[in-house]
Amino acid sequence: MVSVAIRCWSGRGPYRDMGVHSRDVLLVSAIITVSLSFTIVLCGICQWCQRKLGKRYKNSLETVGTPDSSRGRSEKKTIKLPSGGKMVNTAPAPGQTQHDESDRKTEPRSSVSDLVNSLTSEMLMLSPGSEDDEGHDSSSRENLGRIQFSVGYNFQESTLTVKIMKAQELPAKDFSGTSDPFVKIYLLPDKKHKLETKVKRKNLNPHWNETFLFEGFPYEKVVQRVLYLQVLDYDRFSRNDPIGEVSIPLNKVDLTQMQTFWKDLKPCSDGSGSRGELLLSLCYNPSANSIVVNIIKARNLKAMDIGGTSDPYVKVWLMYKDKRVEKKKTVVMKRCLNPVFNESFIFDIPTEKLRETTIIITVMDKDRLSRNDVIGKIYLSWKSGPGEVKHWKDMIAHPRQAVAQWHQLKA
Repeated sequence: MVSVAIRCWSGRGPYRDMGVHSRDVLLVSAIITVSLSFTIVLCGICQWCQRKLGKRYKNSLETVGTPDSSRGRSEKKTIKLPSGGKMVNTAPAPGQTQHDESDRKTEPRSSVSDLVNSLTSEMLMLSPGSEDDEGHDSSSRENLGRIQFSVGYNFQESTLTVKIMKAQELPAKDFSGTSDPFVKIYLLPDKKHKLETKVKRKNLNPHWNETFLFEGFPYEKVVQRVLYLQVLDYDRFSRNDPIGEVSIPLNKVDLTQMQTFWKDLKPCSDGSGSRGELLLSLCYNPSANSIVVNIIKARNLKAMDIGGTSDPYVKVWLMYKDKRVEKKKTVVMKRCLNPVFNESFIFDIPTEKLRETTIIITVMDKDRLSRNDVIGKIYLSWKSGPGEVKHWKDMIAHPRQAVAQWHQLKA
Protein backbone atom coordinates (compact mmCIF):
# COMPACT_ATOMS: atom_id res chain seq x y z
CA MET A 1 0.00 0.00 0.00
CA VAL A 2 2.82 2.36 0.74
CA SER A 3 4.42 1.78 -2.65
CA VAL A 4 1.15 2.38 -4.51
CA ALA A 5 0.56 5.62 -2.63
CA ILE A 6 4.07 6.81 -3.47
CA ARG A 7 3.52 6.10 -7.24
CA CYS A 8 0.28 8.05 -7.36
CA TRP A 9 1.71 10.99 -5.43
CA SER A 10 4.82 11.22 -7.60
CA GLY A 11 2.76 11.58 -10.83
CA ARG A 12 3.79 8.35 -12.48
CA GLY A 13 0.40 6.68 -12.16
CA PRO A 14 -2.03 5.48 -14.86
CA TYR A 15 -3.72 8.91 -15.20
CA ARG A 16 -0.48 10.57 -16.32
CA ASP A 17 0.23 7.76 -18.80
CA MET A 18 -3.22 8.18 -20.31
CA GLY A 19 -2.69 11.99 -20.77
CA VAL A 20 0.61 11.47 -22.54
CA HIS A 21 -0.94 8.89 -24.86
CA SER A 22 -3.83 11.27 -25.79
CA ARG A 23 -1.42 14.11 -26.55
CA ASP A 24 0.64 11.85 -28.83
CA VAL A 25 -2.48 10.76 -30.73
CA LEU A 26 -3.53 14.39 -31.29
CA LEU A 27 -0.05 15.35 -32.50
CA VAL A 28 0.10 12.47 -34.99
CA SER A 29 -3.42 13.31 -36.24
CA ALA A 30 -2.44 16.97 -36.81
CA ILE A 31 0.67 15.95 -38.77
CA ILE A 32 -1.33 13.58 -40.98
CA THR A 33 -3.99 16.25 -41.65
CA VAL A 34 -1.39 18.87 -42.68
CA SER A 35 0.39 16.36 -44.92
CA LEU A 36 -2.83 15.38 -46.69
CA SER A 37 -3.81 19.04 -47.22
CA PHE A 38 -0.39 19.86 -48.70
CA THR A 39 -0.61 16.82 -51.02
CA ILE A 40 -4.07 17.82 -52.27
CA VAL A 41 -2.96 21.41 -52.97
CA LEU A 42 0.18 20.21 -54.77
CA CYS A 43 -1.88 17.82 -56.95
CA GLY A 44 -4.26 20.63 -57.84
CA ILE A 45 -1.37 22.89 -58.91
CA CYS A 46 0.14 20.11 -61.03
CA GLN A 47 -3.18 19.40 -62.78
CA TRP A 48 -3.67 23.14 -63.51
CA CYS A 49 -0.17 23.39 -64.96
CA GLN A 50 -0.78 20.33 -67.15
CA ARG A 51 -4.02 21.81 -68.49
CA LYS A 52 -2.28 25.12 -69.17
CA LEU A 53 0.61 23.41 -70.89
CA GLY A 54 -1.77 21.38 -73.02
CA LYS A 55 -3.61 24.47 -74.19
CA ARG A 56 -0.41 26.32 -75.07
CA TYR A 57 0.96 23.29 -76.89
CA LYS A 58 -2.28 22.93 -78.82
CA ASN A 59 -2.20 26.59 -79.81
CA SER A 60 1.40 26.27 -80.96
CA LEU A 61 0.43 23.28 -83.12
CA GLU A 62 -2.49 25.16 -84.63
CA THR A 63 -0.30 28.09 -85.64
CA VAL A 64 2.17 25.89 -87.54
CA GLY A 65 1.68 26.25 -91.26
CA THR A 66 0.08 29.70 -91.11
CA PRO A 67 1.55 32.45 -93.31
CA ASP A 68 2.98 34.26 -90.27
CA SER A 69 4.80 31.20 -88.98
CA SER A 70 6.87 30.87 -92.14
CA ARG A 71 8.39 34.34 -92.04
CA GLY A 72 11.55 33.14 -90.39
CA ARG A 73 12.54 31.00 -93.40
CA SER A 74 15.07 32.20 -95.93
CA GLU A 75 13.11 31.08 -98.99
CA LYS A 76 12.48 33.32 -101.98
CA LYS A 77 9.10 34.91 -102.56
CA THR A 78 7.89 35.66 -106.08
CA ILE A 79 4.67 37.44 -106.98
CA LYS A 80 3.62 38.23 -110.52
CA LEU A 81 2.75 41.86 -111.08
CA PRO A 82 -0.02 43.06 -113.37
CA SER A 83 2.59 44.64 -115.61
CA GLY A 84 4.16 41.28 -116.27
CA GLY A 85 7.05 41.74 -113.86
CA LYS A 86 7.66 39.88 -110.63
CA MET A 87 8.83 40.61 -107.10
CA VAL A 88 11.57 38.51 -105.57
CA ASN A 89 12.88 38.45 -102.01
CA THR A 90 16.53 37.51 -102.40
CA ALA A 91 18.72 35.94 -99.72
CA PRO A 92 21.02 38.25 -97.71
CA ALA A 93 24.58 38.77 -98.82
CA PRO A 94 27.15 36.23 -97.57
CA GLY A 95 28.73 38.70 -95.19
CA GLN A 96 25.40 39.38 -93.54
CA THR A 97 24.33 35.87 -92.62
CA GLN A 98 25.56 36.08 -89.06
CA HIS A 99 22.67 38.28 -87.92
CA ASP A 100 20.04 36.09 -89.55
CA GLU A 101 21.50 32.80 -88.29
CA SER A 102 21.69 34.00 -84.71
CA ASP A 103 18.21 35.42 -84.91
CA ARG A 104 16.78 32.28 -86.46
CA LYS A 105 18.11 30.25 -83.55
CA THR A 106 16.10 32.34 -81.13
CA GLU A 107 12.87 32.10 -83.05
CA PRO A 108 11.68 28.58 -82.07
CA ARG A 109 10.05 28.65 -78.66
CA SER A 110 9.22 25.54 -76.69
CA SER A 111 5.91 24.84 -75.03
CA VAL A 112 7.56 25.21 -71.60
CA SER A 113 8.77 28.75 -72.39
CA ASP A 114 5.33 29.57 -73.77
CA LEU A 115 3.81 28.38 -70.50
CA VAL A 116 6.17 30.57 -68.47
CA ASN A 117 5.36 33.60 -70.64
CA SER A 118 1.65 32.91 -70.28
CA LEU A 119 1.85 32.61 -66.50
CA THR A 120 3.90 35.80 -66.31
CA SER A 121 1.36 37.66 -68.44
CA GLU A 122 -1.55 36.44 -66.33
CA MET A 123 0.24 37.43 -63.15
CA LEU A 124 0.73 40.92 -64.57
CA MET A 125 -2.94 41.17 -65.48
CA LEU A 126 -4.06 40.06 -62.04
CA SER A 127 -1.63 42.12 -59.99
CA PRO A 128 -3.15 45.41 -58.79
CA GLY A 129 -1.84 48.60 -60.31
CA SER A 130 -0.02 46.87 -63.16
CA GLU A 131 -2.67 46.43 -65.84
CA ASP A 132 -1.38 45.24 -69.15
CA ASP A 133 -2.84 48.14 -71.07
CA GLU A 134 -1.58 50.95 -68.84
CA GLY A 135 1.96 50.86 -70.11
CA HIS A 136 0.76 51.77 -73.59
CA ASP A 137 -1.29 54.86 -72.77
CA SER A 138 1.26 57.28 -74.15
CA SER A 139 2.32 55.20 -77.17
CA SER A 140 0.77 57.64 -79.64
CA ARG A 141 2.97 60.44 -78.27
CA GLU A 142 6.19 58.47 -78.05
CA ASN A 143 8.96 58.26 -80.58
CA LEU A 144 8.09 55.47 -83.01
CA GLY A 145 11.69 54.91 -84.07
CA ARG A 146 13.23 55.10 -87.53
CA ILE A 147 14.10 52.79 -90.40
CA GLN A 148 17.01 52.58 -92.82
CA PHE A 149 16.47 51.37 -96.38
CA SER A 150 17.82 51.87 -99.90
CA VAL A 151 16.23 51.93 -103.33
CA GLY A 152 17.54 51.95 -106.90
CA TYR A 153 16.67 50.94 -110.48
CA ASN A 154 18.57 48.77 -112.97
CA PHE A 155 17.67 50.05 -116.44
CA GLN A 156 19.29 47.13 -118.27
CA GLU A 157 17.21 44.53 -116.40
CA SER A 158 14.16 46.76 -115.77
CA THR A 159 14.37 45.89 -112.08
CA LEU A 160 13.59 48.01 -109.04
CA THR A 161 15.65 47.05 -105.99
CA VAL A 162 14.53 47.79 -102.42
CA LYS A 163 16.77 46.85 -99.52
CA ILE A 164 15.49 46.91 -95.94
CA MET A 165 18.53 47.36 -93.70
CA LYS A 166 17.57 48.02 -90.09
CA ALA A 167 15.45 49.98 -87.63
CA GLN A 168 16.29 51.75 -84.40
CA GLU A 169 14.49 52.74 -81.19
CA LEU A 170 11.26 50.92 -81.98
CA PRO A 171 8.60 51.11 -79.24
CA ALA A 172 7.88 48.07 -77.08
CA LYS A 173 4.56 46.44 -77.88
CA ASP A 174 4.79 43.26 -75.80
CA PHE A 175 4.59 42.50 -72.07
CA SER A 176 8.26 41.65 -71.99
CA GLY A 177 9.21 45.22 -72.93
CA THR A 178 10.20 44.33 -76.50
CA SER A 179 8.63 43.80 -79.92
CA ASP A 180 8.78 41.22 -82.71
CA PRO A 181 9.09 43.56 -85.70
CA PHE A 182 8.86 42.88 -89.42
CA VAL A 183 8.34 45.10 -92.47
CA LYS A 184 5.70 45.00 -95.20
CA ILE A 185 6.63 46.52 -98.57
CA TYR A 186 4.12 47.93 -101.06
CA LEU A 187 4.30 49.91 -104.28
CA LEU A 188 1.21 52.07 -103.96
CA PRO A 189 -1.44 52.37 -105.22
CA ASP A 190 -1.19 48.57 -105.59
CA LYS A 191 -2.04 46.97 -102.24
CA LYS A 192 -2.77 43.49 -103.51
CA HIS A 193 0.88 42.59 -103.89
CA LYS A 194 3.26 42.93 -100.96
CA LEU A 195 6.50 41.47 -99.69
CA GLU A 196 7.59 41.00 -96.10
CA THR A 197 10.82 40.69 -94.19
CA LYS A 198 11.49 38.08 -91.56
CA VAL A 199 10.27 38.55 -88.00
CA LYS A 200 13.02 39.60 -85.61
CA ARG A 201 12.10 38.22 -82.21
CA LYS A 202 12.36 40.43 -79.12
CA ASN A 203 14.32 43.20 -80.81
CA LEU A 204 13.83 46.98 -80.71
CA ASN A 205 16.85 47.61 -82.96
CA PRO A 206 16.47 44.88 -85.61
CA HIS A 207 18.83 44.22 -88.53
CA TRP A 208 17.17 42.68 -91.58
CA ASN A 209 19.55 43.31 -94.50
CA GLU A 210 17.05 41.80 -96.92
CA THR A 211 16.86 42.73 -100.60
CA PHE A 212 13.67 42.71 -102.69
CA LEU A 213 13.62 42.80 -106.49
CA PHE A 214 10.70 44.05 -108.56
CA GLU A 215 11.71 42.49 -111.86
CA GLY A 216 10.40 43.34 -115.32
CA PHE A 217 9.01 46.66 -114.09
CA PRO A 218 9.22 49.45 -116.74
CA TYR A 219 10.77 52.69 -115.48
CA GLU A 220 7.78 54.68 -116.76
CA LYS A 221 5.54 52.80 -114.34
CA VAL A 222 8.03 52.77 -111.47
CA VAL A 223 8.06 56.56 -111.22
CA GLN A 224 4.27 56.51 -110.90
CA ARG A 225 4.44 54.44 -107.73
CA VAL A 226 4.96 55.29 -104.06
CA LEU A 227 7.23 53.07 -101.99
CA TYR A 228 5.36 52.31 -98.77
CA LEU A 229 6.99 50.56 -95.81
CA GLN A 230 4.98 49.49 -92.79
CA VAL A 231 6.67 48.21 -89.64
CA LEU A 232 4.53 45.89 -87.53
CA ASP A 233 4.85 43.88 -84.33
CA TYR A 234 4.09 40.21 -84.97
CA ASP A 235 1.44 38.89 -82.59
CA ARG A 236 0.97 35.14 -82.41
CA PHE A 237 -2.56 35.09 -80.99
CA SER A 238 -4.22 38.20 -82.46
CA ARG A 239 -3.77 40.76 -85.20
CA ASN A 240 -0.31 42.20 -85.77
CA ASP A 241 0.13 45.63 -84.19
CA PRO A 242 1.23 48.51 -86.46
CA ILE A 243 4.31 50.33 -85.18
CA GLY A 244 4.85 52.95 -87.86
CA GLU A 245 5.07 53.66 -91.56
CA VAL A 246 7.15 55.47 -94.19
CA SER A 247 6.17 56.45 -97.73
CA ILE A 248 8.31 57.99 -100.45
CA PRO A 249 7.19 58.88 -104.01
CA LEU A 250 9.64 57.26 -106.42
CA ASN A 251 9.42 60.17 -108.87
CA LYS A 252 11.30 62.24 -106.27
CA VAL A 253 14.19 59.77 -105.96
CA ASP A 254 17.27 59.54 -108.20
CA LEU A 255 16.95 55.85 -109.11
CA THR A 256 20.03 55.72 -111.36
CA GLN A 257 21.99 54.45 -108.35
CA MET A 258 21.14 53.00 -104.96
CA GLN A 259 20.04 55.75 -102.58
CA THR A 260 20.06 55.11 -98.83
CA PHE A 261 17.57 56.80 -96.50
CA TRP A 262 16.96 57.14 -92.77
CA LYS A 263 13.28 57.95 -92.18
CA ASP A 264 11.39 58.53 -88.95
CA LEU A 265 8.36 56.28 -88.59
CA LYS A 266 4.96 57.96 -88.51
CA PRO A 267 1.73 56.60 -86.99
CA CYS A 268 0.13 54.08 -89.31
CA SER A 269 -2.92 55.21 -91.20
CA ASP A 270 -3.04 51.61 -92.48
CA GLY A 271 -5.84 52.38 -94.89
CA SER A 272 -8.34 50.75 -92.60
CA GLY A 273 -10.58 53.81 -92.24
CA SER A 274 -12.16 55.16 -89.11
CA ARG A 275 -11.53 53.78 -85.64
CA GLY A 276 -15.08 54.61 -84.67
CA GLU A 277 -16.87 57.25 -82.61
CA LEU A 278 -17.76 57.63 -78.94
CA LEU A 279 -20.70 59.54 -77.48
CA LEU A 280 -20.05 60.93 -74.01
CA SER A 281 -21.30 63.74 -71.79
CA LEU A 282 -19.55 66.05 -69.34
CA CYS A 283 -21.18 67.75 -66.36
CA TYR A 284 -19.25 70.30 -64.29
CA ASN A 285 -20.42 71.18 -60.76
CA PRO A 286 -18.40 74.18 -59.49
CA SER A 287 -19.89 74.09 -55.97
CA ALA A 288 -18.93 70.42 -55.53
CA ASN A 289 -15.64 70.82 -57.46
CA SER A 290 -16.41 67.76 -59.58
CA ILE A 291 -16.86 66.59 -63.15
CA VAL A 292 -19.17 63.74 -64.08
CA VAL A 293 -18.08 61.81 -67.19
CA ASN A 294 -20.85 59.70 -68.70
CA ILE A 295 -19.72 57.12 -71.28
CA ILE A 296 -22.91 56.65 -73.30
CA LYS A 297 -22.20 54.52 -76.38
CA ALA A 298 -19.91 53.93 -79.35
CA ARG A 299 -20.50 53.17 -83.00
CA ASN A 300 -18.56 51.70 -85.91
CA LEU A 301 -15.62 50.63 -83.76
CA LYS A 302 -12.65 49.14 -85.55
CA ALA A 303 -12.54 45.35 -85.47
CA MET A 304 -9.40 44.28 -83.59
CA ASP A 305 -9.92 40.51 -83.40
CA ILE A 306 -9.35 37.94 -86.11
CA GLY A 307 -13.07 37.12 -86.13
CA GLY A 308 -13.91 40.63 -87.38
CA THR A 309 -15.20 41.98 -84.07
CA SER A 310 -13.97 43.48 -80.78
CA ASP A 311 -14.57 43.20 -77.02
CA PRO A 312 -14.57 46.92 -76.17
CA TYR A 313 -14.44 48.70 -72.85
CA VAL A 314 -13.61 52.31 -71.99
CA LYS A 315 -10.88 53.50 -69.67
CA VAL A 316 -11.00 57.06 -68.24
CA TRP A 317 -7.88 58.68 -66.82
CA LEU A 318 -7.87 61.96 -64.89
CA MET A 319 -4.57 63.76 -65.53
CA TYR A 320 -3.15 66.83 -63.80
CA LYS A 321 -0.05 68.45 -65.31
CA ASP A 322 0.66 65.27 -67.30
CA LYS A 323 0.53 63.12 -64.16
CA ARG A 324 -2.02 60.38 -63.62
CA VAL A 325 -4.37 61.09 -60.73
CA GLU A 326 -7.24 58.61 -60.98
CA LYS A 327 -8.50 55.89 -63.31
CA LYS A 328 -11.90 54.32 -63.86
CA LYS A 329 -13.27 51.97 -66.51
CA THR A 330 -16.46 50.46 -67.86
CA VAL A 331 -17.45 46.84 -68.19
CA VAL A 332 -16.36 44.82 -71.23
CA MET A 333 -18.95 44.39 -74.00
CA LYS A 334 -18.32 41.05 -75.70
CA ARG A 335 -18.18 40.84 -79.50
CA CYS A 336 -19.73 44.23 -80.20
CA LEU A 337 -18.74 47.09 -82.53
CA ASN A 338 -21.64 49.34 -81.47
CA PRO A 339 -21.69 48.96 -77.68
CA VAL A 340 -23.97 50.85 -75.27
CA PHE A 341 -22.29 51.52 -71.90
CA ASN A 342 -24.29 54.21 -70.02
CA GLU A 343 -21.79 54.37 -67.17
CA SER A 344 -20.98 57.52 -65.19
CA PHE A 345 -17.81 58.40 -63.27
CA ILE A 346 -17.28 61.28 -60.84
CA PHE A 347 -13.88 63.00 -60.56
CA ASP A 348 -13.04 65.58 -57.88
CA ILE A 349 -11.35 68.55 -59.53
CA PRO A 350 -10.77 71.83 -57.65
CA THR A 351 -11.61 74.91 -59.72
CA GLU A 352 -8.07 76.27 -59.53
CA LYS A 353 -6.73 73.03 -61.09
CA LEU A 354 -9.27 72.85 -63.90
CA ARG A 355 -7.08 74.59 -66.44
CA GLU A 356 -4.23 72.09 -65.99
CA THR A 357 -6.54 69.08 -66.06
CA THR A 358 -6.90 66.61 -68.93
CA ILE A 359 -9.34 63.72 -69.18
CA ILE A 360 -8.03 60.92 -71.40
CA ILE A 361 -10.66 58.50 -72.68
CA THR A 362 -9.35 55.30 -74.24
CA VAL A 363 -11.48 52.69 -75.96
CA MET A 364 -9.79 49.32 -75.52
CA ASP A 365 -10.28 45.84 -76.97
CA LYS A 366 -10.10 43.18 -74.26
CA ASP A 367 -7.91 40.25 -75.24
CA ARG A 368 -7.73 37.15 -73.07
CA LEU A 369 -4.60 35.63 -74.61
CA SER A 370 -2.42 38.70 -75.08
CA ARG A 371 -2.29 42.35 -74.11
CA ASN A 372 -5.32 44.54 -74.68
CA ASP A 373 -5.37 46.60 -77.89
CA VAL A 374 -6.04 50.32 -78.09
CA ILE A 375 -8.88 51.05 -80.50
CA GLY A 376 -8.76 54.83 -80.13
CA LYS A 377 -8.38 57.78 -77.77
CA ILE A 378 -9.90 61.15 -76.93
CA TYR A 379 -8.10 63.95 -75.06
CA LEU A 380 -10.44 66.43 -73.34
CA SER A 381 -8.94 69.68 -72.03
CA TRP A 382 -8.41 73.36 -72.80
CA LYS A 383 -5.57 72.53 -75.20
CA SER A 384 -6.86 69.52 -77.16
CA GLY A 385 -8.19 69.44 -80.73
CA PRO A 386 -10.98 71.78 -81.91
CA GLY A 387 -13.82 69.33 -81.21
CA GLU A 388 -12.48 68.39 -77.79
CA VAL A 389 -11.88 72.04 -76.78
CA LYS A 390 -15.43 72.94 -77.85
CA HIS A 391 -16.86 70.19 -75.64
CA TRP A 392 -14.69 71.32 -72.69
CA LYS A 393 -15.75 74.97 -73.05
CA ASP A 394 -19.41 74.03 -73.41
CA MET A 395 -19.11 72.08 -70.16
CA ILE A 396 -17.70 75.14 -68.35
CA ALA A 397 -20.29 77.46 -69.88
CA HIS A 398 -23.21 75.25 -68.79
CA PRO A 399 -22.52 74.20 -65.19
CA ARG A 400 -24.64 71.46 -63.62
CA GLN A 401 -25.84 70.40 -67.08
CA ALA A 402 -24.80 67.26 -68.92
CA VAL A 403 -23.31 68.31 -72.27
CA ALA A 404 -23.14 65.40 -74.74
CA GLN A 405 -21.07 65.21 -77.91
CA TRP A 406 -19.83 62.62 -80.41
CA HIS A 407 -16.04 62.31 -80.72
CA GLN A 408 -13.95 60.67 -83.42
CA LEU A 409 -11.48 58.18 -81.96
CA LYS A 410 -7.86 58.86 -82.79
CA ALA A 411 -4.73 56.70 -82.77
